[in-house]
Amino acid sequence: MFDEIIYEAENGRARITLNRPDKLNALTLKMQAELSEALWHADNDRAVHCVIIRGAGRGFSAGYDLAGAARVPVSRLDSSTDKPRGGRSVDDDIWQLERAQRYRMAIFDMHKPVIAQIHGPCVAGGTDIALLCDMVIIAEDATVSFPAGRNLGALPNQMWLYHVGPQWTKRLMLTGDSITGKEAAQLGFAMKAVPADVLEAEAEGLADRIVLIDPDILAANKRAINLGMELMGARTMQRLAVENDARGHQAASAHAFVKRVGEAGLKQALHERDSHFGDGRAKVNGPERRDPKGNLIED
Repeated sequence: MFDEIIYEAENGRARITLNRPDKLNALTLKMQAELSEALWHADNDRAVHCVIIRGAGRGFSAGYDLAGAARVPVSRLDSSTDKPRGGRSVDDDIWQLERAQRYRMAIFDMHKPVIAQIHGPCVAGGTDIALLCDMVIIAEDATVSFPAGRNLGALPNQMWLYHVGPQWTKRLMLTGDSITGKEAAQLGFAMKAVPADVLEAEAEGLADRIVLIDPDILAANKRAINLGMELMGARTMQRLAVENDARGHQAASAHAFVKRVGEAGLKQALHERDSHFGDGRAKVNGPERRDPKGNLIED
């Protein structure tokens, strides 16, 4: 059915696997469109009670595809547009960001609960996917970060505030530093962290219990909680996040990064940006002591 995800449904659950393992499941616009379609397909299937989103290969997702794939048309109508939008104006940028956000918001808007099963790197856009899910189960040795906040813009989805709180959201967004899966659960990014070798069993076990519940009851309870979040401004915050990200794209550092990618390639540009941050880690518990290269010194 799909090119960049795998969809399967059995035993009362649908599993959606982000399936670009050679690119660490970097999120193209096409993948996000397929994810949205699969989510609504599951929501329309009376045999499905819940959805599990996971990643193929060595991690959940490396974030949004920065190699240009996000601009590729995803439908015949896109391809036939006489004058398609690019990214030349601020409004074009906002329009493109809002289109992708609509795909991701299916996780929040659909009636049935969604579980994120996270292993390995969960970076940038991967965190946007995870935090829209109803429950996040993460491997203890996973890594969570949004390094694009160092020079490219702001978060195009802002659910961090509602799960993690303002101080740690600022600490991680303002530096792009990473935390472990165990620390992510401590801060509220995830509901629970478990050893990597039992991650799948933990997610499937939760799905087993959800399957025992009438889907209409599941929908009533999910929507009550999500409506409460909307009353706290969660949906308005998502629209504001897109506009704020477009603002961030106008920063001199963002333009300089794009130029450097054109000159030296994405891998080199990322290395030059991130090498200043040592191991790029934050420490949730205890003081952060670092060596001269910026790497954390373990107690």
